[in-house]
Amino acid sequence: MSLRLRTLEVIPTLRRAGAEGVVVSLALRLPECGFDCAVAALYDACLDDLEHFLKGQRIPVWRLGKCRGPDSRVWLRLARLIRSFSPDIIHTHSYVLRYVAPVAGRCTIVHTLHNLAGRDPDWISGAIDRIWLGSRVQAVAVSKAVARSYQQKLGLKPVAIIPNGIDTTRFLRPIARLNWRRREGFSESDILIVSLARLDEQKDPRTLIKAFAAIAARNSHCRLLLAGVGRLENAVKQWAVESGFGDRIHLLGVRTDVEDLLCASDIFAISSLWEGSPLSVMEAMAAGLPVVATEVGGIPELVTSGVTGLLVEPGASDALAESLGRLADDAELRKSMSQAARARAAEFDVRAMAAAYAALFRRLAGRIF
Repeated sequence: MSLRLRTLEVIPTLRRAGAEGVVVSLALRLPECGFDCAVAALYDACLDDLEHFLKGQRIPVWRLGKCRGPDSRVWLRLARLIRSFSPDIIHTHSYVLRYVAPVAGRCTIVHTLHNLAGRDPDWISGAIDRIWLGSRVQAVAVSKAVARSYQQKLGLKPVAIIPNGIDTTRFLRPIARLNWRRREGFSESDILIVSLARLDEQKDPRTLIKAFAAIAARNSHCRLLLAGVGRLENAVKQWAVESGFGDRIHLLGVRTDVEDLLCASDIFAISSLWEGSPLSVMEAMAAGLPVVATEVGGIPELVTSGVTGLLVEPGASDALAESLGRLADDAELRKSMSQAARARAAEFDVRAMAAAYAALFRRLAGRIF
């Protein structure tokens, strides 16, 4: 019997986003812990896809070619893949659990809960996943807040809480600030407020735009950078124009230079209505950015208000504007919070996350050594 365990990470897509970042990190780090790891995505490649990067690191990647809406072929393709790869552990994310669980056979399934309970896109999907979570599937929460929400709403106690992790060394780029600003047309005197988020209802970009307009009216150096795409993109463009400061609100779309973008900025903002444990906040802190965020989900577990950033109630544009303005107007406060944020980010070690999953996988597979 081989001492190396096989894990199959299954996720809807490989676009650049939070849960996908966790999958990539585990695929790269678990082999160092004695695992053979592969990745499967339900959908075919998209523009900002990570498949090429994974294959460049010799991580096997499979596409299941799912069509939009119900697609019964996915179960057949998954069953074939599971038989051929023969994993010891299948690690699922997002809504793929409903496709994996019926065809997993005797494989152990671990499902990571990336968001708060009750935030499913539709109640039928949520109900199906809850059936599986209440039976043979082992659940992992990414934050205490996520674990607490599942215990309170569903009576489900996750088998473990494993915080997300990042490679903080990616954000040590001292020359990126000037280089990125020159390349993108921003001056050194500009105060760049950046947000990395999907443009959708959860992230509440309208509140952020309202808050920015309030501080832009009195501080001509402030600019808002929105990096991300989503179904509210056209609405966001309209809100930017209606704010009266559309020329200082920059929609950057999908970025492959996130590290440089963060290192070139001054303040990180996130206005979400709910969250699990956002990687973007960790990345911003690793880049030394003070964080202005809504006090939801696992964010307070990452950001200490008054030390590494400022927390406000969700949907409160006035409070968000006040906190953003406070940092924009005070370079010394930005500097002290920057140093504290970078120090705190050192605790978001991707190796610790991988080691925790590795220990859990070994225990569930009965391989403790």
